[in-house]
Amino acid sequence: MRRIKYLPITLVIAACSVSPPVKSSADDVNVVMTEFKALEKGGAASGQTWFELASKARVAGNLDIAKQALDRAERLEVSPIRIGLERARLDVAGKNDIGAVAHLQTLHDAGFSAVGFISNDPVINSLAGNEAYDALISTMSVQAYPCRSQPGFKDFDFWLGEWDVTTANGTVAGSNSIKMAERGCVILENWTNTSGGTGMSINYLDMASGEWVQVWNAEGGSQINIRGGLTDEGMRMVGYLHTVGAGTTVPFRALFTLLPDGRVRQFFEQSNDDGTTWVPWFEGFYARKQQ
Repeated sequence: MRRIKYLPITLVIAACSVSPPVKSSADDVNVVMTEFKALEKGGAASGQTWFELASKARVAGNLDIAKQALDRAERLEVSPIRIGLERARLDVAGKNDIGAVAHLQTLHDAGFSAVGFISNDPVINSLAGNEAYDALISTMSVQAYPCRSQPGFKDFDFWLGEWDVTTANGTVAGSNSIKMAERGCVILENWTNTSGGTGMSINYLDMASGEWVQVWNAEGGSQINIRGGLTDEGMRMVGYLHTVGAGTTVPFRALFTLLPDGRVRQFFEQSNDDGTTWVPWFEGFYARKQQ
């Protein structure tokens, strides 16, 4: 089977875009019939013109003209993605759910995985609830958004949530919002301490090395770049702390541990002698905010 060539995202968007919906009226069927005959007689219409007529005819309810116009657009080498999606819309309009799903399956089998263009299409996504359609969308979603289905990407999920953070002696240190982003490929941290100071980090699984990475920056100029992975003790990462104002860089390590009571302990240490000895930098205990 001929596979669809992968395209830059701007070209994919263009290929999947459809003309704005046309408001139908009692005369629309006659209008599209007249346009069809005029294009057929002229003999020089572009594939895009035929495609636009196919879409207009479908909206007007003249599915026979829509199919004929779409056949001509296909022969004039309009993108197979656009053709396949419009054929699916035609089948939806004709109450042929099986045919619509078959056209989508053909696109998928040929390499099309931009599931968002399908699930966000109001005509095609009216198939939601159809078992075959839902199964196809699920399969395509795994391929389009792979992080949540790949091993390791859930290792840091225990840190997700809205948290109140205290020190070891119970003093309130601040609050932290830990959220998943980019369909599970990234975890974002937004920290606010009791005096209003802020910091943030991006956390992700680096598939090139197999390590979790945290890159932190705070308004006060602390920069942390650490990496590691899940251990029996929790998520352990090591790297460096750089302080912008002081111009210093020291070895740094972190341990995030899920406690039996559901809290999370965050323990940061730095070394001032190149890793020979370590001193605490921050120890915080995360408790989920009360809803």
